[in-house]
Parts: sequence; C-alpha cells; structure tokens
Amino acid sequence: RSEFRDQPSIGKQSQPLAKNDDESQSGFHKSWTLLLVLLIGVPLLYVLWSGIPSLLDATLSSRDTQILQAFRAQMKKLKNTYQSQDPNLWKRTHVFLEKHLNASHLHLEPAILLFTAGQEAEKALRCLSNEIADAFAFSQNATTIKINGADKAILDSDIVKLEVDNELSSGFREGKKVAVVHRFELLPAGSTLIFYKYCDHENAAFKDVTLLLTVLLDEQSLRKSLTLQEVEEKVRDFLWTKFTNSDVPSSYNSMDTDKLSGLWSRISHLVLPIWPEKGLPVEGCP
Repeated sequence: RSEFRDQPSIGKQSQPLAKNDDESQSGFHKSWTLLLVLLIGVPLLYVLWSGIPSLLDATLSSRDTQILQAFRAQMKKLKNTYQSQDPNLWKRTHVFLEKHLNASHLHLEPAILLFTAGQEAEKALRCLSNEIADAFAFSQNATTIKINGADKAILDSDIVKLEVDNELSSGFREGKKVAVVHRFELLPAGSTLIFYKYCDHENAAFKDVTLLLTVLLDEQSLRKSLTLQEVEEKVRDFLWTKFTNSDVPSSYNSMDTDKLSGLWSRISHLVLPIWPEKGLPVEGCP
C-alpha cells in the first residue's frame, strides 16, 4: 500500500521538472539567438557606420579638390598677367587662401589679407586685389563684395559704419565668401571699428569668409629691398598717423591708441606689398 501511495506523488513531482526543462531549453535557444544576432549585427553596423564618414570625406575631398584646382588655375592666369610682382606675393597668398578654401576643416576665424603699395602702384593695387578676390570667389561659385573707401571718405563716421556693416553682413548671409575693401585708410577713423566684428580672431560674425583690405601709402614708391616686417611696420605707422591725427577732429575724437591697437591686431594677419605693373589698361582692370 505504501508503494502505491508514493507513486502518485512521484508523478506529480515529475511534471514540474519536465516543465522546467522545457523552459530552460527555450531560454537557452533565445540566448543563442540573441548572441548570434549580436555577433552578426554589431560588426555589420560597425562596417556601415564607419563607411558613412568615409563616403562623406570622399565627397568633401572631391569638392575641395575641384575648388582648389579652380583657384589655382585663376591664380596662374594672374601670375602670368602681373609679372612684376614678387614671388613671395604669390606663394604667401596661395598658402594663406588655400587653407581657407579647404571646406573639410573647421574655420575658427576669417582669413584677413592686407595689400599695400606706394602711389606709383595704385592701379596695380586696385586691380590685383580685385582679381585675387574674384579668383577666390569664382572657385566657390560665388561673387565678391566690393567696398570703396574713397566713396565714403567725407561721410559721417557713424553712417559709414552702418553702411559697411550692412554691405558685409548682407553679402555674407547671401553666400558670398570674400570682400575686398579698397583704400581702407580713407574710411573715417571711427567707422573702421566695425571691423572688430568681422576680423576678430575668436568672435567674428562670419568665420568661413575672407576679407582683403588695401592701403595706399602717401609715399611715391616702396623699396623692393624692404622686408615684409618692415612693410608691415610702415603700414601700421601710416594708419596710426591717419587715424589719430589731432588736426582731423572726426578722427582724433573717435579713435585712440588702444582702439587702434586692437584693430591692427585683427587686420594685420598678413601684410603684402604690391609693385607697379606695366601694361594695365588706362581705364578699369583686365
């Protein structure tokens, strides 16, 4: 009897054991399935993910190459036209501007280039700065913002400041990549402080743009024996005299040494001289 009594209890115990075996096997299969998905899926996702930047880099690299090639072609034409210029001008301009044409690099500040010349090279200064700016813009399918200081020389400083601000900001917002400001020295002194906004090293309003400034010195010619450092010092001293002249109340009252020092540190990234050029047309530029 005791044996018969024990048999049902054994049967009852075996049922949950079988059920537990089924559950453990099901869990085992699910674990293996998940592991296989991870083993296959993770490498696949990695390959796809790592490939996307490569495709983007390839696209950017191709675009950069086209832009650089277009810029170099234009600069080569200019070099053949302006044969009297110092090789240093072409070399430094190339290096300086090409860095800013590389769209795959983050632009932390605008590129500022200042060209200067003596009176005898006034036409070359205007024409060559225009054409370098246009070459830079052309390579990016853009156009150039052009501001002439001579047109604003007798205007009120605050008015000029607003005009220059509007011309630069509206042009850059429209997608223009370069501005050339002719005869910077003729702008009313106070108005030039607007260039704090556009030429600042860290907080410029537009970082992926280039500004070319020109300064025509009072002296007839620049000696070709001058070093770039000496040319830079000459331009600095000239602007100091021009913008802090006590004989010109509008300049003297709105500009001081501290303000001018801050302005100069922002616009003197690279100062290059331009020499006289034979064969330029009497009217306009080639």
